[in-house]
Amino acid sequence: MSAPAPALDPVVGPAPPHPRRRRRVIVWLSAVAAIVASAGIAVNAFRPVAASASTSLPLATARRGEFLVTVTCRGELVADNSVQILAPNVPNLTIVWLAPANSAVKEGDPIVRFDSSGAQRQLKEKEAAFAEGRASVDQAKAEAASSAEEDNLEIADLRLKVELAKIEVSKAEILSALQAEENKIALALAGEKLRVKQAAAGLNAASANAKIGTAESKFKKAVAEVELVRDRVSRTEIRAPGTGVITYLMNYSQGWMNAKPFKVGDSVWPSSAVAEIPNVESLRLKGKAEEIDRGRMNAGQEVRVILDPFPEKTFHGKLDRVSPLTEQSWEWPPTRSFRAFATLGETDSRLRPQMNGRMDIVVDRLPDAISVPAKGVFARDGKPVVLVPDQQGVHAVNVEVLARNPDEVAVKGIQPGTQVALVDLQKATDKDKKGGK
Repeated sequence: MSAPAPALDPVVGPAPPHPRRRRRVIVWLSAVAAIVASAGIAVNAFRPVAASASTSLPLATARRGEFLVTVTCRGELVADNSVQILAPNVPNLTIVWLAPANSAVKEGDPIVRFDSSGAQRQLKEKEAAFAEGRASVDQAKAEAASSAEEDNLEIADLRLKVELAKIEVSKAEILSALQAEENKIALALAGEKLRVKQAAAGLNAASANAKIGTAESKFKKAVAEVELVRDRVSRTEIRAPGTGVITYLMNYSQGWMNAKPFKVGDSVWPSSAVAEIPNVESLRLKGKAEEIDRGRMNAGQEVRVILDPFPEKTFHGKLDRVSPLTEQSWEWPPTRSFRAFATLGETDSRLRPQMNGRMDIVVDRLPDAISVPAKGVFARDGKPVVLVPDQQGVHAVNVEVLARNPDEVAVKGIQPGTQVALVDLQKATDKDKKGGK
């Protein structure tokens, strides 16, 4: 027979479970409690993060007002009217002094000085030749006068002898035939000597005149050379022909790759362009216009010019002209673009040629538009949206783009005063995750 089953204690109840099973239950309950606690902490932590993310985003306010549709071009200031400064036609020119580049000059102010030592030395040599030539002329004239005086005295003496011989011939009636014949012969000889001397005097006068002419020719040459060298010496200093700003041109003597503006110590070839004085009132901003924008640009359109050295000042001018054909740049890689010229509308003493800047050409106006920064417009499923912050973070609002500028966009679909995010939080988070991986 089998042993009877143990009876239950009516007071104590059923027997306690096995100690191993009880430990398993305790471990399982602890794990569940830990999971629940972690989930609660995560939920509570997520809510302030979302709220802080929406408040720390960079935001911009949509504004209502006139929206200017512009075409932006970069370029530099150039002068329509300028006076070039040419080096004098003097050999072996070397620059020894220059007026400061981009400095204002007045008419008559010195702007360039060349080394004049060689010209000064040459001038002294030519002046010595000039003095020698003058002395030669004076000597030739004195010798001619002395020779002419001697010839005149001899001719006078011979004429006297001829007259005496004539008197002797007139006594033929009272003299013997032989004596009369001798007197005739003497008269003929005296006349012949007079004619020979007169011929010799004419030859001497011609020779003297030739010597004088030669000396005077050399003297005139010396005078011309002295005047030429003096002119060269005077040209070694160039003065401003008018009022303006001095700008030095490029020196290509070392090749196009090593070209630099002229400076002290550079050698200059005669008649080369060294500098120019542009007319400040004729300054224009010469910009590069892309072919896609050329069709929207017309002469006379309003232009706002902002120069890099003076970003705080805006010049309100007009679009002067646009080149009918493209021009190739010397940059690498070479590009071709149209050239647009804009007036500044006013003059400023600080303006200088070759200053860089940009022009915003107003091609259209939207009188009552809502605009946001260009950074505040994103794409969702191929459609433009703006991100508006809320209690949960941000939400996308579909908008219609009416016009677009590089920095600003005119949209339709939101109210003025709406705050829009300038950063797409979702893309930034995805980027951070990719960067972490």
